[in-house]
Amino acid sequence: MSTFSPPITKSVPGTYWQWRGNSIYYVCVGEAQSNLPPLLLVHGFGASTDHWRKNIVQLQSQFQVWGIDLLGFGRSAKPKQEYSGNLWREQLHDFITEVIGKPTVLVGNSLGGYASLCVAAEYPQSTAGLILLNSAGPFSDNQENSQSQSRSNPWGQLIRSILLQPWASLLLFQYVRRRSIIRKTLNKVYFDPSAVTEQLIEDIYRPSCDRGAADVFNAVFKTPQGEKVDVLLGKMQCPLLLLWGEQDPWIKARDKGVQFRQYYPQLTEHYLQAGHCPHDEVPEQVNDLIANWVLTIDRLQS
Repeated sequence: MSTFSPPITKSVPGTYWQWRGNSIYYVCVGEAQSNLPPLLLVHGFGASTDHWRKNIVQLQSQFQVWGIDLLGFGRSAKPKQEYSGNLWREQLHDFITEVIGKPTVLVGNSLGGYASLCVAAEYPQSTAGLILLNSAGPFSDNQENSQSQSRSNPWGQLIRSILLQPWASLLLFQYVRRRSIIRKTLNKVYFDPSAVTEQLIEDIYRPSCDRGAADVFNAVFKTPQGEKVDVLLGKMQCPLLLLWGEQDPWIKARDKGVQFRQYYPQLTEHYLQAGHCPHDEVPEQVNDLIANWVLTIDRLQS
């Protein structure tokens, strides 16, 4: 019996930008449009610009599309330092200012969604719009509940304190970076198992071999709590589109959608039959929704 193999989409070749003494990898395709904002695609934890290859290929026909590897991930430098939403916020803002050169629609998945939200909240002059796909980040109410549960769970506190030790996080890093574990994790968070390809696994595995990758992983456990999502939404002024992979086991999409609407009722949202990374699972649907929405907000603002 033959099995279906999804077509391989090649990564778009990129280049490097120097930021605070570090090499930052990015890609750019498509022609700049005088009447349309560019798009900046921002990946999630452990991913890179490669994770957007299916979106870049289609969206470049209508927009100038940029993709960037956050500091600590992908082909970007992995220095030993503190990592936080504020750090990535400054990286993205400086990239928009110094390289792109005009207000941009930020498109972020998971951790990249939270970093993009931070930019939209603090730097409205850089942000033409914001698109979040299964975005990370707690609301204030969630944080209070989480702290209450943590106080009542001493074993959980003990495990976290152990993982804060460098030797423990190194052991965990060596475990989770194995291709078999990457595949197992992806199969849990992707709704469509055929989207979990050998190419995808290799794209995630390869940067984990870079010098400094283990230090970045360790630093994540020590990342200071960033601003809560509701506080950031209270500062934001730009149009917002939410795209939810409804089958995401890590995020209760419908519940999160209710919270977003509570603090930003003027948003637009769509729920898709996909997991944590809808842009990679159902790229055609996501690309069409992104393009139509950007064209709509551009007409409203012009």
